[in-house]
Amino acid sequence: MRLILNGKSAENLAVREAVSSLRESGHCLEVKVTWEAGDAERFADEARREGVDTVIAGGGDGTVHEVVRGLFRAGDFPKTALGILPLGTANDFATSCQIPSDPLAALSLVVEGNSVLIDVAKANEHLFVNVAVGGFGAEVTASTPPALKRLLGGTAYSVMGLVTALKMQPYQGRIISAQGTLEGGVILLAIGNGRQSGGGYQITPAAYLNDGLLDIMFVPEFPSSELGSVLNELLNPEQTENRYVYYQQLSAFELQLSIEAPMNFDGEPQQVSTLHFEVLKQQLPIFLPPNIPMLL
Repeated sequence: MRLILNGKSAENLAVREAVSSLRESGHCLEVKVTWEAGDAERFADEARREGVDTVIAGGGDGTVHEVVRGLFRAGDFPKTALGILPLGTANDFATSCQIPSDPLAALSLVVEGNSVLIDVAKANEHLFVNVAVGGFGAEVTASTPPALKRLLGGTAYSVMGLVTALKMQPYQGRIISAQGTLEGGVILLAIGNGRQSGGGYQITPAAYLNDGLLDIMFVPEFPSSELGSVLNELLNPEQTENRYVYYQQLSAFELQLSIEAPMNFDGEPQQVSTLHFEVLKQQLPIFLPPNIPMLL
């Protein structure tokens, strides 16, 4: 068992005590500390190739994202299971999966529990287990200053979201699937394997981690006078009677944008134009609490 720990948490006393407690209980837990971008992915790939049975991502959504990329670097079904020790700013995936925030409780879930298989979403070469967000939602992640994130935690995403929404410029694009084509100006687009993004917002609230489907939440261009209505609909985006917020569940689709636009995958920003989305159904073994709402 190997813990890949974000270097920002290397001096975290609660983490050190939790690791010591597990070792004193007879568990073999190796720790690798990351110091720069790409370390977590490389360490996870090394663990996979060495046959390590479990890798624990110790950090935020970005660390989890990197570790998953490393586990899938060979492009096949990983035999190494994933555990999560939530230590980031928002921890959207871990929080929505009800993984304990207490380090010892989170590590105990891994050593005492059983893994389950969940889906992984793929968009061209990009993988994500939680949510991909485009439009002003992606701009929020890219524009949130690190100092503000440290000061406000997950609230920083909401603050920046309100500021960005007032300056929003739509991206022209279309979503093409077996169910038809949805076309127009894109204000906000979310593709959810999981449910939560932006520091606590249930952006794709009907998503399940093991149903073989991606939940798409799409806000097209709308009159500025209707901002209040749109924000109200975003509180329940899956409701079929919504006028401005569209919600679909698809196993595969293509996203085409007229220009390169920002999109983040589990919080990691990229510039994209054309993406083919698909589901790698139940291909990631992961330790989660039993009977959580996100599993069928």
